[in-house]
Amino acid sequence: MLYVVKRDGRRVQFDSTKITNAIKGSAEEIAFNLKESEAIELTQKVIEQIEKKKVTEITVEEIQNIVENVLQENGCEVIWRTYCNYRRERTKIREKKSDLMKVIERIGIETDRDNANVGNNFSSKLLRIASEANKWHNLGMMPKHLAKLHENGDLYYHDLDSYNLTINCLNIETGKILNRGFNTGYGTILPAKRIESAAELSCILLQSTQNDMFGGQSHANFDNDMAPFIGMSRKEIRNEYKEYFGDIENLDEIVEKKLEKVVRQAMQGIVYNLNTMHSRAGSQVPFSSINLGLPESEDAAMVDRIFLEEYEKGLGKGEQPIFPNIIFRVKKGVNREPDDPYYYLYKLACRVASKRMNPMFMNLDADFNKEYYDKGVIAATMGCRTYIMSNVNGEPGPAGRGNIAPTTINLPRIGILAKGDINRFFSLLDNRLELARESLLHRYSVLKRLKVKDLPFVAGEHLMRGSENLSSEDSIEPILRQGTWGIGFIGLAETLVALVGKHHGEDKEAHKLGIKIVSHIREFCDKYREVDKLNWSCYATPAEGLSGKFILQDQGVFGKIKGVTDKNYYTNSYHIPVWYKISIKDKIDLEAPFHKICNGGHITYIEMDGYPEPEDVKAIIDYAYKNTNISYMGINFHMRYCRDCGERIENTETNCPKCGSYNIQGVSRVTGYLSLDERFGAGKVAERADRLSHNDEKHINTYKI
Repeated sequence: MLYVVKRDGRRVQFDSTKITNAIKGSAEEIAFNLKESEAIELTQKVIEQIEKKKVTEITVEEIQNIVENVLQENGCEVIWRTYCNYRRERTKIREKKSDLMKVIERIGIETDRDNANVGNNFSSKLLRIASEANKWHNLGMMPKHLAKLHENGDLYYHDLDSYNLTINCLNIETGKILNRGFNTGYGTILPAKRIESAAELSCILLQSTQNDMFGGQSHANFDNDMAPFIGMSRKEIRNEYKEYFGDIENLDEIVEKKLEKVVRQAMQGIVYNLNTMHSRAGSQVPFSSINLGLPESEDAAMVDRIFLEEYEKGLGKGEQPIFPNIIFRVKKGVNREPDDPYYYLYKLACRVASKRMNPMFMNLDADFNKEYYDKGVIAATMGCRTYIMSNVNGEPGPAGRGNIAPTTINLPRIGILAKGDINRFFSLLDNRLELARESLLHRYSVLKRLKVKDLPFVAGEHLMRGSENLSSEDSIEPILRQGTWGIGFIGLAETLVALVGKHHGEDKEAHKLGIKIVSHIREFCDKYREVDKLNWSCYATPAEGLSGKFILQDQGVFGKIKGVTDKNYYTNSYHIPVWYKISIKDKIDLEAPFHKICNGGHITYIEMDGYPEPEDVKAIIDYAYKNTNISYMGINFHMRYCRDCGERIENTETNCPKCGSYNIQGVSRVTGYLSLDERFGAGKVAERADRLSHNDEKHINTYKI
């Protein structure tokens, strides 16, 4: 009789089927065709080695060492790699979990406060638990097969540290909230009565909302939401002047000059606040986005103009503002054409983008945006690409809604496992889609246990659609049914190389296959949207750290495959690889069809060589929006400025031409937000180094649109 000593000291009877299943599981992980009889034969060899030890008990670790030796000795190198990789991942998890498990379980469930000065929201809990510890707690509490998918790199559960604590992001109905007032937990904030207070409170809304959530937040209709408060300020200024000076000549002109100054100070305050005020226990400034460009009044147009001009100035020394992310919405009949009333705002937005990389642009004439626009529902976007419009459980549109949580599929791994068999690829993809859905349904089951008091601001103050009639002890489940659930993907380019030898930027048939693959994901989401009555969405994942994580795991299993795993990162979602030589026009044309398919979020970037001219930015956006169905896009270039004096520095200069300083700061766009160069993850550092400019004559034949 042989006993196995478990890691916790328990002794259990030896069961050889567990070894057989582990060997078979490792083979299945890489789609290796291992027969049942072969797995049993390998198990028998393991048993023989154990018998040679002539012991009555053996540890789990000793058995696993023997399994590794047997796999190597019998030519099962590929299976051995997978077995070792999974064993390493499980070891990491055990080390992380350790004695923290019971403590984390108690803190994660407990909603009462031990200290009156510690809140009951997401940030406070996360501060106590610590992000990394909670990740491993969440892996430990979910079904083992789901945990294994994340550990092995088949799927990725975004923001795993927040899995049991909160939800992702929100488009704020800013005007509605400012007009009614709100409570941040220490007292009531009265409704704003002038533009200065409205601007300041709009920042506090973003900050307070972020303390309850793990993603970003946006003002979905910023200019029109701010406009009424300009009218209030105008009236107040006029009344003050009349009180002091009576009926004076040119009163209207004097009032407007003063109002301009007041609005300018208010907009400057927003830029400064969003780059200095911290959220999440002081760990970061809010991940904020502002949608503008479609003014419904002259006062709203004033907000657009002055906000863009103040952002263009930068911070105190002219430094680049990292936040907010600005989305300028372009619409024929409003601002796109020279005879449109707000064409001057579009030109201004292009000028600012040529200097600051912000704003990004959104095309409301794309057919899937226009469809809503014609019904009075205006599209907005958030952060790097979150797009929320359709709604199976209520009225469509972004207001008061957000993405609840995304899961991302490692698409290149499926391409590798398919070994060129397209039918097998789609069979494997169907399997991953079902598992992605299962993972999100599990997350749903965990999140619905949360109560309104666990999200005291966004739910307690009824910022989120679905929370309107809820009290503090109610479940947040109605909110979960209003938001979207993203099934994302990464590395379409590498997937196509694995399948057909070429990516979608270099071959028409590969491009057709790419469209078919992403459409397949969308069709799955549409199907189960009706079955589950949840807003499943096809999500072009903005892979920041994930771009490096997935590929390292795949290199560990499959080695370095040319064009697939031979870099330090996978290409973002459906993007043409950053290192590929392609013109601006071709990149836009090839990526445009994916925007409509990816109804959970999409984006396209054009990489420029040096600071572009405003006319070049406008020419690119004009081409895209007049000739394709592309929606959300931006212009990238590497920005540098002097930390000491704020002077803008060309990429060829090693020091500041104004003050001579070598204290230079670089800024680039990561996946949607701007970022300081030193904060890039390893995968994105490698990707940025490979980026080719789409307007560089050395790399492409077409220089201009």
